[in-house]
Amino acid sequence: MIMSETKTGTPAPQPMDPALLARLTGGLGDAKTVEKLCSDFGRLYSEFLPDIMHSETGMTVEVYYNSHETGLMSDLIGDLGDNFCFADTSLRNWCPSFTLACGNGFVITLMENLLGALPETIEEPIERPLSDIELDLAKMVFDKIGNVLRSGINAAGGFEPLVEAPHNADNRPKLDDDQVDPYAAAIKMGIDLGSVSSEFVLIVPQKALLKTVVTVPKSTSQQNRDQKQWAEHLSEQVRRSQVTLEARIRLQSLTLGTVSRLAIGDVIAFNDKGEVTVDVNANGKEMYKCEFGRSGENYTVRVKDNISTEDELLKHLMG
Repeated sequence: MIMSETKTGTPAPQPMDPALLARLTGGLGDAKTVEKLCSDFGRLYSEFLPDIMHSETGMTVEVYYNSHETGLMSDLIGDLGDNFCFADTSLRNWCPSFTLACGNGFVITLMENLLGALPETIEEPIERPLSDIELDLAKMVFDKIGNVLRSGINAAGGFEPLVEAPHNADNRPKLDDDQVDPYAAAIKMGIDLGSVSSEFVLIVPQKALLKTVVTVPKSTSQQNRDQKQWAEHLSEQVRRSQVTLEARIRLQSLTLGTVSRLAIGDVIAFNDKGEVTVDVNANGKEMYKCEFGRSGENYTVRVKDNISTEDELLKHLMG
């Protein structure tokens, strides 16, 4: 009996789970680390972007961290919907490709303000794509968002972000089949202009995000607030401080020879006739013109005129 040989095929290797591969290669972080980095970006933007926008447009905006989401980059962008405009961006030595998104409502409202509309007449805009001129304005907004990003992260070389021309959601190109769709984080920031609330979003591949160190520089407004609070605190301390007052009375002029011969019991007259004028100072700063008098067993001075204002005196004592 002859036995026939049978060929057995080698089973093809199973592909590694994409999430596991991304985690092993530094493209996917744990939830706690990603959350901390996203909140750091939130602090950076809420502290710094209002000053940038005000210096560029003269408009006062409020910026605050809303939340973050994680997932594949294309899904995070698609989930934002049609009422956003987008700009693909790169920053040398940090990330070759990330995306900025901004709610159309903010750009429309900003345009109305710049064209001179009264703030009380501006209502929540209807959802619609941006016009060409509004997309041009969106480029300025994205440039400012990119500049804040650059100012607060560890990207060597000080390069400027390269922001491509903004586009509406329905004009965003689809992801090619051979393109890698990285795991990313969407950092969602609220932005209010007048009564209109909107949102802008930074969508960053986690491979770049996980290597990022965010440093929040102090904005001009924060520095001014700190200086004002410090000055108020110091002023309050000065107001509560004990101050030594000195009173100076002008005496009758005498020759140096007469002064050198004065002895115990000799009398020197006041220079003034009638009411005697007294100059009162605190720590060398003249404060009041007073008149000399007496109350019971105590000699006194009565304030007649102010020489220094309260602010002048406080500045002198604090200086």
